[in-house]
Amino acid sequence: MTKILVRKTSTGAYTGFTCIGHSGFAQAGNDIVCASISVLVINAINSIEQFAREKMSVITNEEEGLIDVRFANPVNEKTTLLMDSLLLGLREVKEQYGSKYLKLQFEEV
Repeated sequence: MTKILVRKTSTGAYTGFTCIGHSGFAQAGNDIVCASISVLVINAINSIEQFAREKMSVITNEEEGLIDVRFANPVNEKTTLLMDSLLLGLREVKEQYGSKYLKLQFEEV
């Protein structure tokens, strides 16, 4: 199962997120759920960097299926929109394939 933890402040501002694990929907190379999650997450990171110009740290570990993103500053409106878009896509994947393969969690920091 892939677990995604989204971190927000008490005012609802994003501070980062962690994605870890492999969905287990199918074998590596044929896992459409894992591929969908990966595309959404990597595209969000690239878009936040390219279009929102947000400063962030990104830690990855391919074996563990880990991507950890921490925003350096309070995020701007573009980053908020891109994070909202990421969550929309992830919720759609979860709805389509079930919570057996993807778990979304939120944490106030």
